[in-house]
Amino acid sequence: MATVHHWTGLETRALRLALRLSVRAFAEHLGVAVATVSKWESKRAGTAPRPDIQAMLDTALGRADAPAHLRFETLLSEMASPARHLAPPAAGTGPRLWEYESWAEDLDRVGVALSRQKFAFADSLLNRWLVRFEVRDLDDKGLYLFARSTALLGDLKRDQGCLLGPLSAQHSYAGAREVFVQLGIPRRIAQLDLSLAVVTEMSGKLETAARHYETLTVDDRLSRRDRARARLWVGTALSKNGRHDDATHVMRAAIRDFEDLTEPDDWSVAHQKIALARRGAGDLDQALRFIDVARGSGNTDSPMERVRLDTAHGHILLSDAATRDDGLRVLDQATSTAARYGLVHQLRSIVGVRAMSEGPAGPLRR
Repeated sequence: MATVHHWTGLETRALRLALRLSVRAFAEHLGVAVATVSKWESKRAGTAPRPDIQAMLDTALGRADAPAHLRFETLLSEMASPARHLAPPAAGTGPRLWEYESWAEDLDRVGVALSRQKFAFADSLLNRWLVRFEVRDLDDKGLYLFARSTALLGDLKRDQGCLLGPLSAQHSYAGAREVFVQLGIPRRIAQLDLSLAVVTEMSGKLETAARHYETLTVDDRLSRRDRARARLWVGTALSKNGRHDDATHVMRAAIRDFEDLTEPDDWSVAHQKIALARRGAGDLDQALRFIDVARGSGNTDSPMERVRLDTAHGHILLSDAATRDDGLRVLDQATSTAARYGLVHQLRSIVGVRAMSEGPAGPLRR
């Protein structure tokens, strides 16, 4: 649920629009003059209501229903820019207390937005803060939030398929890692090492990625869940490199870890990965069994996960001449979803799967 720690004219306008009220109706709703609301909206971030009115705005937002909260967050994001949402700080100054709180809350919103592939919303929230402060002006708390923001920007770029270059996932992850090294936070450093290994794998450097993952499976800086993920991704890199039986062995161990940890989403993803490994080994019956488990337990609320599941399922179906047409239909569905949400890397994967099915590579049951 949305909260505001410091109301300005920008937030009041977003609330009015989210509640679908006219200026006059909104003024009556709060018990203030119409001219007061008009002043807030004309000055936007350059004005702030009195403390007693801030409390009334808190109450109005708190009583709003869930759709109004969603509209409020969306409107606030669309209005946001460094010039409009936050007044520029004086040179050499860092965030104020309420800005720290708002920044941390925005990062929570970014995590939710990325899980739903709402990239534009996530990008606007991140850049609201990343372009606002100079790193040299931040204290440790500000640096921590800056590094978290930069790491999340890396996740966004990765999911969009922008892997290498000056505006890429790799660049963002490396920048965030540098700040966490400065702060001396080993767990965050190791998590970024894991993210950088994922970029290495996605860039096609499979042996290098597998070595990095293998090292991270026994890295005490990581949580047990992250170590299990590293183990799963060792298997993924091995499978992509043609070592399907070795990959299956490693992935089975990861599945046991996720079951012990009670991590259903990771457990489902592991079944999807092992299904592709069995497809690569030519064991289509096992591949179908594993992908059915993944489809039955996967997070279908996430467009990214729907595309991944459909791509894996279509890949397996294309490997059997009897189910080839079904496979093409499933891939068409995956293509449509990936295009709708801007999942560039997934679109490339689908193109690769189609090309593979038309060539001599890969098992094909006749």
